[in-house]
Amino acid sequence: MTSNNAHPSTKALHADDVLNLVTDVAPPIHLSTTFRYPNDPDQLVPSEDPVDEFNGKNYVYSREFAPNATRFESVLSSLLGGRAVSYSTGLAALHAALTLLNPRRISVGEGYHGSHEVISVVSRLSGLQKLPLDCPAESLDAGDVILLETPVNPLGTAFSIEEHAHKAHSRGAFLIVDSTFAPPGLQDPLLWGADIVMHSGSKYFGGHSDMLCGVLATKRADWTKQLFEDRIALGSVMGNMESWLGIRSLRTLEVRVQRASQNSAKLISWLHAAMQASSPAVGSEEMIVQSVLKKIYHASLQDEPWLQKQMPNGFGPVFSIVLDNEDMLLV
Repeated sequence: MTSNNAHPSTKALHADDVLNLVTDVAPPIHLSTTFRYPNDPDQLVPSEDPVDEFNGKNYVYSREFAPNATRFESVLSSLLGGRAVSYSTGLAALHAALTLLNPRRISVGEGYHGSHEVISVVSRLSGLQKLPLDCPAESLDAGDVILLETPVNPLGTAFSIEEHAHKAHSRGAFLIVDSTFAPPGLQDPLLWGADIVMHSGSKYFGGHSDMLCGVLATKRADWTKQLFEDRIALGSVMGNMESWLGIRSLRTLEVRVQRASQNSAKLISWLHAAMQASSPAVGSEEMIVQSVLKKIYHASLQDEPWLQKQMPNGFGPVFSIVLDNEDMLLV
C-alpha cells in the first residue's frame, strides 16, 4: 500500500498494488460471480474483508466481495482517508448510511433531489423526520443525522463542514457529508469532522459517463464491518464491469478534477468580472454578459474565512447561472 504522505496521483496508481496477483499492468476483468474453494483445507479462511484479512486471494461470492470491487475500494480508501465501501449507485450508498445509523431525524438542505427521494422512502419505513439544514441544534438528539451536501447540487456553493460537525456532535448526532462535487484533491470531509463521507461515484470517480457507482467512507471499523454486512443483505453491490471501469477512471482522477476545476474557475472569474463592469461599451463582451446573466453561483465567489482551508486546491468544476429572463433559454 502507498504511504499516506504520497501524492493523490501516486495513491490512485499504486494503492492497490498489494492486490496485484497477476503480472497484467491493467487489472484483469473478473466476471465470475462464484469462486472455488481452495483444495488445501489449511487455506480455507473465514469470509472477511479481502484487503485486511487475506489480500484478495480467497473469494466466495461476488455479492459479498469480488476482485475488481476490492481493488476499487482499496484505491478509494487511500484517497478518501477512511475505509471505503462501494455500492451500485450514489443513492444506494445514502440508503446504506441511513440503514446503518437509523436516525429519528435528519437535517438536510435543498441539494440533490435523489437524496430527498431516498429520505422519503426511509421515512415511510421508519418515520424518519426531515428537518431543514439550518434548524436549531436543539432540534437534534443523539443518533440523529445532518446530511450536508457541499458543494451543493446544482449551485456549486459550499458550506462549512467543521461548523456542521460541531453542531451535530454537540447533540450526539452524526454528520454525513455528500462530497460528490468535491472529490479527493479538492476536499477532505473526514479532516473537518465528518463521520461518514458519501460520493456518487458516477460523476467524478467514473468521469466517462459509462458507470454507476456510490461510495461511503468512514474511519470507524465497527461501522465498516456493519456496512459490509448490510450490503450483503441489501445486495447493492457494484457490478464486476463497473468496478473495473472505476479502477480505470481513478488512475486519472486527480488530473481530470484539477483541470476541470481550473478551467471552470477561469470561466467563472471572467463572467463575474464582466457582470461587475460599470458602464460597459455598447456591443462589448461585458455588455453582452450583463444583458444575459442575472447571477452566478459558485464557491469561488464566497468570501467566508473557512472556505480556503476546507478547499485549498480549488472549488470544484460545477457552477450555476441565472439568466435575466426565461426567453434566454431559447437563444
